[in-house]
Amino acid sequence: MTAAVNPATLHGSPNHCALPDSPLAHAREGLDKCVHCGFCLQACPTYVTLDDENDSPRGRLLIMRSLLEGTIATSDEKARQHLDQCLGCRACETACPSGVPYGHLLEATRATLTERHPLPWYARVLLGVFRHRRLLGIALALSRIFRWTKIPSLLARVLPNRLGFPLDMLASTAPRFRPEYEAPEPSAARESYALLEGCVMRGLYAHTHAATRRTLAVNGYHEVGAAGQECCGALHAHAGNLDAARDLARRNIAAFERTGADHVVSNAAGCGAMLREYGHLLADDPAWAARAAALSARARDVSELLAAAGPVEGGALPLSVTYDAPCHLLHAQRISAPPLKVLAAIPALRLAPLTEAEYCCGAAGIYNLLEPAVSDAVLRPKLGHIATTGADFVATGNPGCLMQIGAGLRRTGSRALAVHPVELLDASYAARFRSPPASD
Repeated sequence: MTAAVNPATLHGSPNHCALPDSPLAHAREGLDKCVHCGFCLQACPTYVTLDDENDSPRGRLLIMRSLLEGTIATSDEKARQHLDQCLGCRACETACPSGVPYGHLLEATRATLTERHPLPWYARVLLGVFRHRRLLGIALALSRIFRWTKIPSLLARVLPNRLGFPLDMLASTAPRFRPEYEAPEPSAARESYALLEGCVMRGLYAHTHAATRRTLAVNGYHEVGAAGQECCGALHAHAGNLDAARDLARRNIAAFERTGADHVVSNAAGCGAMLREYGHLLADDPAWAARAAALSARARDVSELLAAAGPVEGGALPLSVTYDAPCHLLHAQRISAPPLKVLAAIPALRLAPLTEAEYCCGAAGIYNLLEPAVSDAVLRPKLGHIATTGADFVATGNPGCLMQIGAGLRRTGSRALAVHPVELLDASYAARFRSPPASD
């Protein structure tokens, strides 16, 4: 009987490298873990949607190896297209029995390619704005004003999908609840935390930050401010701009080190995953490697802290809710139970199971800007499954998912709304702790 052959090594010399000293060359060891078993295929949203082996993790890994060995040129537009169409959801990592670090390999490949073939100008402008706090603040402030005018909702109805969908995304960020209550003194004091405010979360989801702070206070956590923090760098890393991601990571590490907080908390799955990746991102930087690893070890999703505390039970909230798991919470951070435990602390809430909740919604950072057709195709079955649940709300813990699903719901005429799980818990706490009206 002949020995098993790894198809990934069938072409080119394993010792030859056509891209020496590139990010992909430095990540080559991860490619060798792939045995092409195919377990990743049905876990991959783009393979399921496009039905093309080249748009599967296994196919893309083969393209990466071919680029590295020179059998495919970096100028090959079809090869770049298959890599560009990857959502980076990392569901393949959950399915992979061999531990292939697909997310790291994808970022390394995109970094290698963008050195030779820059991103479209509009993507470079967008990433540039996200890198500069003041410019980003102005852009998001104008977005909030625009959202308040209700013009996005009106224009979204008459413009073609390519223009109308982003407007519906903006309109979907409006607050769903306006809870007013005074958090009671917690029964037990817990650790301190510093909140990663992020960029989109700070600019368009300030109400989610407020809900995060109130719910953590009810459960005994103490906040420490983190001045000088920046965008986490996830969008830059996913797009292949690793230098910008490292620069932002260093600034955030310094800012959170100064807090002395026990935990660095995120309520955005993509940002939380990026915090946990800082150790990997700066592993080759002698001055920052240990500091980055230490910060990654302190990173927590808000649902983890709430679940660790109980969480405290709220008041009755007679709503029907379905939960969609953000990819970078479920697959990148491997967090599945805590968000469900948060929702379970809400009396009278009815949780409807969502078919294929583990599949990506198609948001994926700026993917829906760069690949709108595939993004829409990935979202379509998700919206169908949500409609089947008949839920009032879709709970999900990431701004990209909230905007993508929220816009999709609006464009299909659904009455369901997208909301962060902590906002539901916050509304439940308001129902329990709201002060009764003063008597005459």
